[in-house]
Amino acid sequence: MFDNARKQAEEVLLKAGALQKAIFDSANFSSIATDANGVIQIFNVGAERMLGYAADEVMNKITPADISDPQEVIARAKALSVELGTPITPGFEALVFKASRGIEDIYELTYIRKDRSRFPAVVSVTALRDAQDAIIGYLLIGTDNTARKLAEEALIKAGALQKAIFDSANFSSIATDANGVIQIFNVGAERMLGYAAADVMDTITPADISDPKEVIARAEALSIELGTPIAPGFEALVFKASRGIEDIYELTYIRKDGSRFPAVVSVTALRDAQGTIIGYLLIGTDNTARKQVEAEQKKLYQRLREANEEIQRFAHVVSHDLRSPLVNIMGFASELDASRKEIFERLAMLRAQLGGDPNNASDDALRADVEEALSFIKSSVGKMDRLIAALLKLAREGQREFQPQFIDMSQLFRTTLDALAYQTQAVHAQISIGELPSITSDRLALEQVFSNLMDNAVKYLRTDVPGSIEVRATETAASITYEVHDNGRGIDVKDRERVFDLFRRSGVQDRPGDGMGLAHARTLVRRLGGSINVDSGADCGTVFSVTLPKRWSLAPSEMVA
Repeated sequence: MFDNARKQAEEVLLKAGALQKAIFDSANFSSIATDANGVIQIFNVGAERMLGYAADEVMNKITPADISDPQEVIARAKALSVELGTPITPGFEALVFKASRGIEDIYELTYIRKDRSRFPAVVSVTALRDAQDAIIGYLLIGTDNTARKLAEEALIKAGALQKAIFDSANFSSIATDANGVIQIFNVGAERMLGYAAADVMDTITPADISDPKEVIARAEALSIELGTPIAPGFEALVFKASRGIEDIYELTYIRKDGSRFPAVVSVTALRDAQGTIIGYLLIGTDNTARKQVEAEQKKLYQRLREANEEIQRFAHVVSHDLRSPLVNIMGFASELDASRKEIFERLAMLRAQLGGDPNNASDDALRADVEEALSFIKSSVGKMDRLIAALLKLAREGQREFQPQFIDMSQLFRTTLDALAYQTQAVHAQISIGELPSITSDRLALEQVFSNLMDNAVKYLRTDVPGSIEVRATETAASITYEVHDNGRGIDVKDRERVFDLFRRSGVQDRPGDGMGLAHARTLVRRLGGSINVDSGADCGTVFSVTLPKRWSLAPSEMVA
């Protein structure tokens, strides 16, 4: 009996070892393990494939910071120093600082291959500890994020590092045999799902802890997509991976207590040296926080959509209500203009009938009055016509679907400046546009936004001092802020609070505008997922700042109308 028990234990160890080796040999993700000082000790097949180095070129020689974008590492060190209130060195320490403090850390950075080419990666960092809880190294698991891939996080390695990985509570790591029966259930899986490993190992499959309706729906969808019948069970969860197709999907996990949570699951088929599938690795992360953010975003988009629809309805109603009387006024003005000679002749006749001198100078005054009246009518009609055109343009813009494209912002500002050349020369303005970071966004929308801001800056320039306008930019990991500075007359606090209101004129007396430019700019910026602000004071100049997301995240169907 003792021999049988020992043989069973040996078989379990052999099975676990084979699974561990298959995971480590996987080329689907990079796994880099370091010692406590950050020097690379393990560099798996996936790391060699992604980064172009052989393992022996980096092991015991460099740290992961040496294959990362140095500017991003510096920026991360600065951001963490502010966030955590402690100075952090811009090097390997910046990559693992959170993990060394027991804080879960998944971040994005740019990896640099041996041939100096670059690619964006999602990296998950875990501090590896020994039985006494002392840090003996770090594990950095990375996935190529070029196609917005989600991170696949797990790697089994030999000895203490292997045990430390599977003791991590930051993600669920579930390894099965070829039939789907769970063989490994790590600490993260226990924490997320509420089961002890002994409750599930050699007992159930991952399909048994997944929402059954979602598993059935996935099987039906894959059957249609791949043109082959797929059973609604564990097969549906791993079918793509079993065919060598990368697979990351969302489903709902069910905890031991019956509660549920959304998870993102990455599946990898584990193979032996002959390429035969011996199991599957399912790496899961709790997706609750992202789902909550998405729900809040949808609420925000709905509120913006409703507000924008109100603007469109208002623009249409006002423009059409104004258009009818405007046509009548224009007709009346045309009739007056055509009858000018007859009017002057009748004025002369009236003067003669009253016994006056037809060449009297007072006739000239009457003529001037008529000309002034006609001029006023024409000017007013022109302003009203431009206002209606602006309203209709605003309404049309609210219905246009944005088209994302890569935009050279320095060139966009220079083009905008060319359009304003006459105005800037008239006020002798000095304009400075540096090398601004480019962005992926809607070109037409940004041209309208910054044309309005530059035009507004010119309007506010003073005549008693040399005018200057400067465009600057600041960049974070997630966004870019473009600023238009002017040294003009500025805006009072009471006016600044309403500067983006529709019909709130922000120009100076001789160039009042129609009060729509800044309101239109704010609408466009919000539709782009950004924000616009103004900082100014009387005689202190003005700064308009536009903050835009770096990554285009809205599909056309999700954009605010």
